[in-house]
Amino acid sequence: MTELLQLTVWHLAPHYTVSRPLPECYHEPVKALPSETDFIVVGAGIAGLRASVELASAGRVLCLAKREVTESNTQYAQGGIAAALSDDDEVSLHLEDTLKAGDGLVNEEAARILVEEGPPRIEELIEWGTEFDRAGTKIAFTREGAHSRNRVLHAHGDSTGREIGRALYLKAAAQKNITFHEFEFTTDLLLRGGRVMGIRVLDQSGQPREIHASAVLLATGGLGQVYSDTTNPAVATGDGVAMAFRAGAEISDMEFVQFHPTALFLKNAPRFLLSEALRGEGAYLRNFELNRFMPRYHELGELAPRDVVARAIAQELEKVKRPDAAVYLDLTHLNSERVRKRFPTIYATCMQYNIDIADELVPVRPAAHYSMGGVRTDRDGRTSIPGLYAAGEVACTGVHGANRLASNSLLEGLVYGARAAQSMHEHLRPSHRNGPAARAQTPAQKDDGQPAEKFIKKVQSLMWQYVGVVRDGKGLRQVISELSTLQPPSGDRRAWEAANILQAGLLIARSALAREESRGAHYRLDYPLKNDAKFRKHSVVSGGKIRFE
Repeated sequence: MTELLQLTVWHLAPHYTVSRPLPECYHEPVKALPSETDFIVVGAGIAGLRASVELASAGRVLCLAKREVTESNTQYAQGGIAAALSDDDEVSLHLEDTLKAGDGLVNEEAARILVEEGPPRIEELIEWGTEFDRAGTKIAFTREGAHSRNRVLHAHGDSTGREIGRALYLKAAAQKNITFHEFEFTTDLLLRGGRVMGIRVLDQSGQPREIHASAVLLATGGLGQVYSDTTNPAVATGDGVAMAFRAGAEISDMEFVQFHPTALFLKNAPRFLLSEALRGEGAYLRNFELNRFMPRYHELGELAPRDVVARAIAQELEKVKRPDAAVYLDLTHLNSERVRKRFPTIYATCMQYNIDIADELVPVRPAAHYSMGGVRTDRDGRTSIPGLYAAGEVACTGVHGANRLASNSLLEGLVYGARAAQSMHEHLRPSHRNGPAARAQTPAQKDDGQPAEKFIKKVQSLMWQYVGVVRDGKGLRQVISELSTLQPPSGDRRAWEAANILQAGLLIARSALAREESRGAHYRLDYPLKNDAKFRKHSVVSGGKIRFE
């Protein structure tokens, strides 16, 4: 067994057991990064892995992960992946639910592609060995908020992303044209003649390196670490959006950040995601008086869209006016044995903090979870810069509109990762090896002795205070002013993450200030109503200016 195989199995082991023999055709470990390749994929979540598989037939693929291959938002996706595969469901119903959740801003053609190409992509996953949970011989489906049918597939109860990631990684690693490198931090895009021709990285030893390619795919995931409270892993620092912005790419819909309503809220505990599937199975939300409150806010109660639930919780917490206040997720009326079996990871994690979710109320609060906005792309993953593509959470196709429908995120990575890769085929040519490339504008950094961690915590605190679940113009102007005066520290990878967090935060805040209405996940106290006449449009940041179109 090669070193690479041993390393990867070690990373998988803490999360789940590989249930089938590993393939014989893993590559030998590569000692150094190449200086050139055909295609670069930055990120190894569901979008990056699916794209890599698709690209392997066209040329050499270099897939980079800034930590382990197994460390991405995909690995933390509990609830499932949505697709119209059950007997009582239809693609048209999935499309209807997606459009409704997006609150008037969904690109209908992009959503149609998502729901139509989703089922065959999932069937492909099953062929590649993904083990979704079953009821007897049939795939088991559950329902989540704002879905009209039980259409969410899940794996190992609440470890869907990990199972999909496992199967996709094994499929990708078996392709001779795909090379993986872990712990490689991509800092910038390289440009020549107005097109992207490669990337600049800090390698494992901290040394800068340049890698040239025909085309680059950003599949870097989300930006939850912009906020102090987030369900996202530490790697989700908005790197892809910041890199693309510095290179001059258009960025869209950054004001729409989804806050998951139910993250574990305990002192000295991470903001662990408590899947919406818990409410899909019948869990209630109770306020500080232990009364159910969601039926007062929406006819669907606990299964209302996420933005509605998150704001309802925020309003309930505002009545208490205590920083340590929480609402409670109640599963005690459900069959306790089924709860433990259906949600084994959630159950085990909460038990680490002495909470038995089957028998006790679980304290929860909203936390930053998902970005609907990102690098603007067309329906084939192309950005506004030739040679640069984006897929997954880092991209903005418009498929989620103002508010993502639950469990459409894994589906988007799967569908649009494959589509972007198919489009990248056309760029394969030998000319990418010729001539010097320029690096995109480097963020202003200085070594002022301020630790990166302290800088990041300051940005996170400001973003949570002023650009959270509820916003207003005064607070947005204040946070933009404060963030604009900050200069991130220089030096190592964490300093680069600090710069990217700052850049992503400013993009969110400025886009939120420009949208003078409330829609989907974006809610402003000073503009509480929707304004379709002026703002039923996508925000687009280009050259530092914001327009709506």
